[in-house]
Parts: sequence; C-alpha cells; structure tokens
Amino acid sequence: MWGSAAGLPARLPTCVAAAACLRRGWEMAPLRRLSQSCLEPLSAPGDAKPPRSKRWRRLFPGSAQVANTVVELLQAGPPGAGPRLLECNPGPGIITCALLNAGLQVVALESDLNFLPYLTTLKNHPRGQLEVIYCDFFYRDPNNTSTPSAMFTEKVFKKLEIREVPWTADVPVKIVGFLPNENERNVLWRLLYDLYSCNSIYNYGRIELNLFISEKEYKKIITKPGEKNYQPMSVLWQTACEIKLLHVEPLSSFVTLKNGSLRSLKNKEFENKHLCFIRLTPRRNLFTDHLTPINSYNFICLVKQCLNKRKLKLIDIFTSWCVCDIDDLLQQLNKQKHEPIGNLCPEEFKYLFETLERSETFTQKWLYDHLLQSSVPASP
Repeated sequence: MWGSAAGLPARLPTCVAAAACLRRGWEMAPLRRLSQSCLEPLSAPGDAKPPRSKRWRRLFPGSAQVANTVVELLQAGPPGAGPRLLECNPGPGIITCALLNAGLQVVALESDLNFLPYLTTLKNHPRGQLEVIYCDFFYRDPNNTSTPSAMFTEKVFKKLEIREVPWTADVPVKIVGFLPNENERNVLWRLLYDLYSCNSIYNYGRIELNLFISEKEYKKIITKPGEKNYQPMSVLWQTACEIKLLHVEPLSSFVTLKNGSLRSLKNKEFENKHLCFIRLTPRRNLFTDHLTPINSYNFICLVKQCLNKRKLKLIDIFTSWCVCDIDDLLQQLNKQKHEPIGNLCPEEFKYLFETLERSETFTQKWLYDHLLQSSVPASP
C-alpha cells in the first residue's frame, strides 16, 4: 500500500481521498457520500494531539464538485492577483488538490498537525506548486506567543517573498478558506480592525478574501439601512470592501472533523442551511485625506456610537456634537433634521466622518462619550 510508505494510514477515509491524487495522475476523483464504514479516525503524526472535540468546528468539502466550483470562481475573479494563493486550514486538501490541478501556486496554512502529512504528499504535484506552512491564519500576530500554531504575518510573508505594495495597487494576494464557525463574528471584527488600521496582512496591500461564511453572518454584513440587522459591522464592511456573493452551497455538501473522525452534515439538523462563498475586496478609495489608517479607529467608534443610538434624530445628534453648520451638513447628506441617525447608509457615515474631521469647531465629544460608555460595565 502506498499509504504506509508516505507515512499515512493504509486505508484513508473517503473525504481524505485528495491525497490519493498521487496514484490517480493528480486528478481529483469524485468523492462518494460518506458512509458509517469510512468514518475512521485520522492518524496523528508523531506526538500530535488529537483535534479538540467541538461541534462541527472545522468544515471541508464533501465532494470534488464543491472544490472544483471554488477553483472556477477563483479563476473567474478580477485579474491582478499575485502569484501566490493562500489557503487557510485546508485540512485533507480537497480544495488544495483542485487548485493544483488548475496549475495554480498555493500556500497551505494548516493549523492541525494531523493533516500535514496529507498536504505534504501534494508538494510533488506536476502541475501546480504547493508550499505547506504550519500556522493558523485566524490566529494572527497575537500578543501571547505561547501557541505553537500562531501565525506571525511578517515572518510568513517574508518567507514567501510577499512584499508590501501601495494600497491603490492591484490585489497582491488572494486568500481562500472557511471562517471558523464557532467564532465567525469575532474573526470578522478582527479582520475589520486589521483592515482599517492597515495592520497584519493588510500592511501588505489590499488582500482579497474568498471565504465560506454562514448565511446568518453574510446577511448581517450586507444589511441595508432601515433593515432589522443593520449594525456597525454592516456599515464598516460595506464601506471598506466590495462584497460579492460568489456561490451558495447546502451545508449537507460539507463534512466536519469530530472526535477524530470525519462526519457528514447530511441530517435533519442541517436541512435548509447553507454556506455562502463570498469575496471581500478592499476598496482602492477607502482611505482619503480625512479617513486614514491613523484615525480609522475614531471612524469605527463613530459608527458604533451612532448605531447604538440609531433612533435619535440627526438634529439632536449634531447639536450634541457642537457641529457648526448643521443645515449645510444635512443638505450635503440629503437628509431631513428629524430623520434618525440609523437611516444613514455606509457612504453617508464615511462622508459624515470626513466632514467632522475637516471641521475646525468639532470637539470630538462623540469619541469621548463612546469611550466612557464602553468603560461602564453592562447592567445585569
């Protein structure tokens, strides 16, 4: 059996069949639906610990069709991406193999030692090029350096010879993967703070994200003014990025790692649920003379405070901020003074912030109020 020679178990679970590309001319074989007989634990290399037991903590495509769809969508994207494509937590390499079959250069950022042997076998692919790095993209640049899989962007990007480019340049790198389902919201906020401050990966330019995300979180970031889920994250993502829905796939098309085994999500609990594959491309014109990475935190605070008081009238908000020419500002926003602040669209929030930054009389009282409110413990 070739598996033993490669350091892999002799009998692979069906979902890990991507590694079998070695003996199939590197073409992705159609993957069968999982049956109970093929749900075997993955072998851990060396002293690797088994993955944590969490309810569908990580997801992977359950068929070659899903992986090929991802590749087609990536190739149909806008031109100008750099020579490298970073895949986050590829696991058994289903999407990785499809990318390599398309002749792409891929960097696999894998945080689970259990999957590294499978990915390493794909490095000899005759079409594409693969580099495998042990790190967790979603645990970037932490203050606590004790986690072995933590990713330090500067170190990884230097190794990959990815250099900083101006913000207005073309997209230098594409990233593809799944948002961690147990903390999607926190990950989205972390990405926002990095984006607006041009820190971490965004220090290298307008990094493009191609991610599978839950329908729930996708709908939040595209919500429009006046709708129920319109919130700071909606304004900030729509202001910062062009958001494109590339594909919607039933949750039953994926598998998850649970208790060391790959399990299908094809059951009643996940019926009528989907994942959205979306593209988040930072806007070239995001930053201006009055909205910069330096003062972007103030913009985030402004949006948060306004939408925490979304029913307050514009006239009352502007008066409390000591805005000098309220009528002129309302005219520029094309709003009536008795409209609620929550009716502003993302472009109007950005315009409002830039106008306030230009004002010689504006005291930034809203920022102090926001910081004060944030420091007060929530009521039980």
